[in-house]
Amino acid sequence: MIRAVQILVLPIFALPVLAQNGQLSLNLAVNEAIINDPWLTANQYRQAGVDARSVAAATQANPSMSLGLMNLPLDSFDFNQEGMTQFKVGVSQKFGRGDSLALMQKQLQQQSLRYPLMRSDRQAKVQVKVAVLWFKLYQVNKTVALINQDRHLFEQLIDVTEVSYSSAFRRSRQQDVIRAELELIRLDDRLTVLAQRKSGLLRQLGEWLSPVTMALPLSRDLPKLTLNLAASATEPQSLMSHPAVRNLDQQASAMAVAIDVAKQSYEPQWGVNASYGYRADMPNNSSRADLVSVGVTFDLPLFTTNKQDQNVKAAIANTEAVKTNKVLLLRQMSASAKAIQAQLYQLNQRQKLYRNSLIPQVHQQAEAALNAYSNDDGDFSEVMRARIAELNTNISALNIEIEQQILITRLNYFFNDSAS
Repeated sequence: MIRAVQILVLPIFALPVLAQNGQLSLNLAVNEAIINDPWLTANQYRQAGVDARSVAAATQANPSMSLGLMNLPLDSFDFNQEGMTQFKVGVSQKFGRGDSLALMQKQLQQQSLRYPLMRSDRQAKVQVKVAVLWFKLYQVNKTVALINQDRHLFEQLIDVTEVSYSSAFRRSRQQDVIRAELELIRLDDRLTVLAQRKSGLLRQLGEWLSPVTMALPLSRDLPKLTLNLAASATEPQSLMSHPAVRNLDQQASAMAVAIDVAKQSYEPQWGVNASYGYRADMPNNSSRADLVSVGVTFDLPLFTTNKQDQNVKAAIANTEAVKTNKVLLLRQMSASAKAIQAQLYQLNQRQKLYRNSLIPQVHQQAEAALNAYSNDDGDFSEVMRARIAELNTNISALNIEIEQQILITRLNYFFNDSAS
């Protein structure tokens, strides 16, 4: 099994050290993109909001107070005319059904635990996104370097051909000169296409990085990433520790508490009330007793078929839906990981073929064609074809190497088990 070294998320204090090298390294790009990602900040605010709601959910409702003037006679509006007239002050308090308040708090606390997992998954996705852009940008720069390196050879071939054609021996033909110039034009066209592609990649990378970082030259060193230790096992069980999967587990736990909350609707809601009634003295100045009232209220959840029963069924259905989503996610991740593994295996085989056979033989062919042409024993077209084939082979080998690193980056995402 191949040992793993994932792209590490470095702390903030490490960024100036990386930047002092004067190059835009892969680690610098990934770290800055994660640190400056506004989505992560918004996610933390959302978690703080859920935490605040969990505290409020466990608190009883505010008591209600009432003030009233009762049984005032309309014929005189005299407060002390009738014995029933009174100034009444009352207070009432309702309590949550059963354990509903504690359960609602628990449900919100379970929901709050999802947010660190969501942030961890987001960081892993940003890491893949930025790393892929960085590798593609490196691929463009390296391809340009390979073309420019061979471009000098083509320019030298043109000079040699022109001198040979203009000499008295005319070892070269006019079509050889035209062919050499045509291939040079084609190389310039490839460089133009690569410049256009590089511009697009820089714009995409600029979404994640600051202008100061984007002004740094890209690092010339290609990091060699290796597979995560668990990347060789792509069964759904091996993906259980992934933050996205654990997020669904946590969501299912919160939904399970929601079932208990729904069941509390079968419990009666209790309330208490108390009031004080002040009465004025009688017209003959005899005193009247003040009045105090105390009572208890509760509702009767008798008709539950269309309300409580249905709410409980809905909560159960939502919980099962989350569990089904987890199964679906595991299948999708396992299938994607297996597909990447298959691609990576084929690329490894191609890389061995290129390194051990194709690149050396193509180089030998190019040298042999040039030597034959120099000794007036070969055709110039063969020289050009051999040189172009060698250039294309080197570019293909580079593409394989870059694609390997991209696939390793994507495969390691599925086995990211960290949580912020």
